[in-house]
Amino acid sequence: MLLKEVIEALIFASQKPLTTQEIVAALRSAVDDSDEESVRAMAETTEAEAGACIEQLQFEYRNEHRAFQMMEGADGWSIVTRPDYALWVRQLYPESKPTRLSGPALETLAIIAYRQPVTRADIEVVRGVAVDGVMQSLVERGLVRIAGRAEVPGRPLLYETTQVFLQHFGLRSLEELPNVEELRRVRLPSSTPPITGDLFSPAALHPDEPDEVPVTMPEAESAASEASSELPPAGEPALTEPNAESVPAEPPSTEDHAPDLHP
Repeated sequence: MLLKEVIEALIFASQKPLTTQEIVAALRSAVDDSDEESVRAMAETTEAEAGACIEQLQFEYRNEHRAFQMMEGADGWSIVTRPDYALWVRQLYPESKPTRLSGPALETLAIIAYRQPVTRADIEVVRGVAVDGVMQSLVERGLVRIAGRAEVPGRPLLYETTQVFLQHFGLRSLEELPNVEELRRVRLPSSTPPITGDLFSPAALHPDEPDEVPVTMPEAESAASEASSELPPAGEPALTEPNAESVPAEPPSTEDHAPDLHP
């Protein structure tokens, strides 16, 4: 019995994808149920050796033109039928029709995949339309989930893709997205412009009011010297220009209103 065959049986019988770490753990735990020398020898298998056996199985399946293949997903390895036979295999499951994503759903999902975590408002700024219904559909299908809240005013929800998204598109990680590095560097419009300065400064609280013009020290000294030059020396009265309004009126004449001294 070869190690390659045991690993093939494990992956084939598993109800979920298996990682090389899980395969090695299964090989080691088999020692508890058997005393055979071959079983003990397989218990010493490393993850690198298990990966080499899987690569050998892939090579054999491809060269022998088998109807199935070894595929690595985000959760591990699994044996699946080749896409060439999907038409006939689908006839065995008439009740389960493949769910197709609409154009708007694919556009929204692409923005999330390349820019996650991202807010719904940022997605709407990029697409130019509301995405409430599309986002709800993606969340219900398990392709998108809530990742937390953004550290911006209002703390909107952040969205990111899930493991189901990777399995649906046959990806092992997000790094396998097409042109991932190039598209991540593209600057997209945002619904939350960066906040600069003090939020509680007078300019921020009253943007319509003009700012006060600061007075520099030379200007202040010049103004003070001009004011002091206009003051009189100490002990002397202040001189002012004559003003017609400030001239006191003459006292009334006593001739017209002389008191009558005769009895």
